[in-house]
Amino acid sequence: MPVRHWTILFRCGISRLLAQLGSVILLCLCVTQSGPSGAAAPAPAPVIILNLDGVVGPATADYVRKGLRTAAARKAPLVILRMDTPGGLDTSMRLIIRAILASPVPVASYVSPSGARAASAGTFILYASHVAAMAPGTNMGAATPVHIGGIAPARDNDQKNDPPNPMETKVVNDAAAFIRSLAELRGRNASWAEKAVREAASLPASAALSTHVIDMEARDVADLLRKLDGRIVKVSAGAVKIDVAHRTIEEIAPDWRTRLLATITDPNVALILMTLGVYGLVFEFMNPGSFLPGTLGAICLLTGLYAFAALPVNFAGVALIVLGIGLVVAEGYLFSHGVLGIGGCVAFALGAAMLIDTDTPAFRISWPLIAGLSLATAAFVLLVVRTALRARKRRIVSGAEEMTGAIGVVQDWSGGKGHVFVHGERWAAAGQEAFSQGQLVRIVRIAGLTVEVTSDAAKEV
Repeated sequence: MPVRHWTILFRCGISRLLAQLGSVILLCLCVTQSGPSGAAAPAPAPVIILNLDGVVGPATADYVRKGLRTAAARKAPLVILRMDTPGGLDTSMRLIIRAILASPVPVASYVSPSGARAASAGTFILYASHVAAMAPGTNMGAATPVHIGGIAPARDNDQKNDPPNPMETKVVNDAAAFIRSLAELRGRNASWAEKAVREAASLPASAALSTHVIDMEARDVADLLRKLDGRIVKVSAGAVKIDVAHRTIEEIAPDWRTRLLATITDPNVALILMTLGVYGLVFEFMNPGSFLPGTLGAICLLTGLYAFAALPVNFAGVALIVLGIGLVVAEGYLFSHGVLGIGGCVAFALGAAMLIDTDTPAFRISWPLIAGLSLATAAFVLLVVRTALRARKRRIVSGAEEMTGAIGVVQDWSGGKGHVFVHGERWAAAGQEAFSQGQLVRIVRIAGLTVEVTSDAAKEV
């Protein structure tokens, strides 16, 4: 066959091959554009459950805010904030409420299980949520705020006619206005909300439902989801219909950062960290080059300061603690027979007692801890005082004072001057007597690099 025919056949084969490849590519593009008709659709986002157990504090606020951000990023249809709290810090409560108000995902606060409560700060969070629900056998209320320095004591009959404390009135009025604004925003009972603040009123779940304080009562999470499905709520982005039918439930647990924050923001732990940090740095300055006390002290001190930055700290208490530790350290350098040390212990104990500016029981510093740290500081002071007293009674073993009274051996002597050998060293010597080589002499004083000697030593040796 001629070469020209082979060329024609080759070109035809290439053309058919290219046509087939084009068909395959076109088919793939069509399939890609139309989507996998036989493949299962992606699973819908689950309902997110966050657990608010215990006191509302910095760690709780961080956990709830991160959980709401996660729910928004995953486009969850609903966040259930399951609560059982006696209350907590006002600053942390307001951070949680701001996060709920700004959340594009509906938040249903659910007081559960039976026996749980949403007291104090929990009542504010319940009012701020898009949906407020409670399980049977739960209660809410007692939202009277704590003013600076602790909660105001109840007045007896003789004190009822006394003028109210301006600070107490200011704090209560602010809290009452805040919870009333939340009640009006969510269309709930604003009168009872203000009563919960001003009179510390409380309600069980059934009474809260009948007085329109909450939106519903649910036995468990499944019952809550059934009652919420199809409900329309207003979030920051507008009205949203809650669609939780056939949705899975995912519970988000606190991560390691939240657990660590919860540990170090315990005022007792923070106080221990700060105390260890200060003493570690002091020991490092007293013994430069040891590194371990300074390194651990710096870590403990910075961690303790970070914890106190997240807590309502009374700066007078901090100043007293720093003063107390400073006086104890000064006792080690300026011997005052324990006056500085005792004053430091008293200042430290007073500072620790007034360090945290809240009356929330979970954020009080334990009195046994204050006593233990104060006793440890007092023991350190006694050790310093005892060591100083013993040091005063000891014979001096170095310096010019130690040379006074030392025994030496005459090496040479002429005309009231010569050299003596003392403590392995050869010293220039002077004296009023005439000495012979090898004679024992006693040093009575040092003048520059010359020692004055006497022969009194010969009588004692």
